[in-house]
Amino acid sequence: METKDELDIKGSLKKYFGFNEFKGEQEAIIANVMAGKNTFVIMPTGGGKSMCYQLPALMLGGTAVVVSPLIALMKNQVDAMRHTYGSDSIAHFLNSSLTKTEIKRVKEDITDGKTKLLYVAPESLTKKENIAFLTGVGISFFAIDEAHCISEWGHDFRPEYRRLREIFEAISDVPIIALTATATPKVQHDIQKNLHMLDATIFKMSFNRENLYYEVRPKEDVEKNIIRFIKENKLKSGIIYCLSRKKVEEIAEVLQINGINALPYHAGLDSSARARHQDMFLMEEADVIVATIAFGMGIDKPDVRFVIHHDIPKSLESYYQETGRAGRDGGQGHCLTFYSYKDIEKLEKFLHGKPIAEQEVGRQLLHEIVSYAETSVCRRKYILHYFGERFDENRCSEMCDNCKNPREKFEGKDAVQLFLKAVDELKEKQKAKYVCNYILGKESQETKSYRHDTLEGFGAGKDQDYNFWNAVSRQCLVHGFLSKEIESYGTLKLTKEGRKFINTPTSFMLLKEHDYSSGEEHAFINPKGGNTTDDKLYQMLLDLRKRISKEKNVPPFVIFQEPSLQDMTIQYPITSEELANIVGVGIGKAKRYGQPFIELIASYVKENDIERAQDFVVKSMVNKSGLKVHIIQNIDRKMPLEDIASSKGKSVDEIICEIEGIVGSGTKIDIDYYIKDQLDDEDQEDIYEYFLEAESDSLEDAYEEFEGDYEEEQLRLMRIKFMSEMAN
Repeated sequence: METKDELDIKGSLKKYFGFNEFKGEQEAIIANVMAGKNTFVIMPTGGGKSMCYQLPALMLGGTAVVVSPLIALMKNQVDAMRHTYGSDSIAHFLNSSLTKTEIKRVKEDITDGKTKLLYVAPESLTKKENIAFLTGVGISFFAIDEAHCISEWGHDFRPEYRRLREIFEAISDVPIIALTATATPKVQHDIQKNLHMLDATIFKMSFNRENLYYEVRPKEDVEKNIIRFIKENKLKSGIIYCLSRKKVEEIAEVLQINGINALPYHAGLDSSARARHQDMFLMEEADVIVATIAFGMGIDKPDVRFVIHHDIPKSLESYYQETGRAGRDGGQGHCLTFYSYKDIEKLEKFLHGKPIAEQEVGRQLLHEIVSYAETSVCRRKYILHYFGERFDENRCSEMCDNCKNPREKFEGKDAVQLFLKAVDELKEKQKAKYVCNYILGKESQETKSYRHDTLEGFGAGKDQDYNFWNAVSRQCLVHGFLSKEIESYGTLKLTKEGRKFINTPTSFMLLKEHDYSSGEEHAFINPKGGNTTDDKLYQMLLDLRKRISKEKNVPPFVIFQEPSLQDMTIQYPITSEELANIVGVGIGKAKRYGQPFIELIASYVKENDIERAQDFVVKSMVNKSGLKVHIIQNIDRKMPLEDIASSKGKSVDEIICEIEGIVGSGTKIDIDYYIKDQLDDEDQEDIYEYFLEAESDSLEDAYEEFEGDYEEEQLRLMRIKFMSEMAN
């Protein structure tokens, strides 16, 4: 039977918010706050954190002070509260965006007892006049939203957050509720210690978001692949995260050029533009927001269907927080990340010049995100393990790429035992990188000074490489044989299970890890089940090309070269625009020769019921073709290629390559003025006639035919002339 307090809380939920039931542990959390106890809430995005302080604030006497890091977040929540309660005085925010008149009104409403919730930026809370004002009014409790900002181990550390405890003490001795959507055990401890609330009742919900699909792809042709993905998810809301403002602008522009309703969002835009773009996204006037990590904090859009990371985030907490903005309504959410180790190297460079302790924390956080990106174990299991939660990968139900397409397994009993022994031999005082190098037998100043090179395990695993042992270390961690020491930035420690395994090893299946350096991974595969060409269609296209070449009396390669035909069998273009974006085609060739090829492919697609990836059409931004425009303009002015090259800091060879690309895409170029200086009329005629009768445009074949009479560059120039006149 429900107690009176429980009935009061439930009645208030119905009265103020119109809900009959609480989500998860909301009711227990609110009861704890109402009882005047310190409360620590760790609840994933979409779990209903704000209710945990909004409802008790309405029920208790006085004003609840909510510390929040973002102006956009405050505005959203204040608007929502005013709408719910039907009064503008019920909630206010206090931050740098307010005028003096507005601040005066806020303070008057609080003094008159009308305001139940006051949202404050930490910077505003440190101002003496605000501390003095709040000391003189009744405070019900302090709430700290996004509490991970307190911890240097958190993904969004803000130094001003670490001063909150002393400010609270100066204002009033009332309970604190700290809330975060991401907190590893180390972040949780750091927050509690800093706020002097180790006595807090902790409410920790599961971090498992069952409706999210996690996927990592190699960072290859990333713009093209993002456009393809978005067009496969037409009219669905999505967020694309980039690390830099410049990249945000670039991606937003390339999406717009390709017919996708996208807007940029970053701190470099003025506040009115940011607010406008945010509102357009919320009101579904824009489908996609391209943003730096500043976007999304507190944005209450429940139907975001995909979150794409163009760049890997700086930590697994950031990743979890940002992916958590997908599928908050319980519907489908696709979390796609493009990964390249080069991005990690860039992030490591940003750490230089920072204090040593900060560098150590930064490197450890980067190590965790690399491990996540490269691992072959269930991604959901890996994330939950990071947040201190055990998870059976069988429950993933193929909701991550690694479970959907499992990697090869092999017996790893000996390797795991060897690694765990090495951790033990090194007295559990080293990080994973050092242990891997120790097993490989790599000498360093440290191995010599500690005499580690004399130990039994030194070099015991040199038959494998670093990536192999690094994968073993990751899988040992996820399976609970090892743990990481917090205070020493990632030192490996043996668990009870790990020690047991050393003494009595049992069968242990290791997964073959992803290798993003060798190019073995492919970002997209053909719907037919592989990124190979469609052999049947390829033969049909070859026959068509041959027939047209006879009709036009030109060599087949003049019409379309073989790489172009191969790309057609993967992409299945059925419009001129799509054909123009096939490798080596372009608008000119598509117009001149394309129609019969388009008709053949369209008919083939229909007859064979082929599901096309229709979104490979990626139009480039004009600024990327600046060099091509420069070359064409200067060739029109009959400028020597040497001068064109030097004006752009290029070699003549590089400029000729660019010209070959321009001509290959169907644009006519006249370089007769330049060729005349290289070859007389007779030689030109000789080479031209060769290409007219040749079976292929191979330079090697041409060089052999003329037995070295002409230099390779001369043959290239004549091939450009020939292709420009005959094909374009």
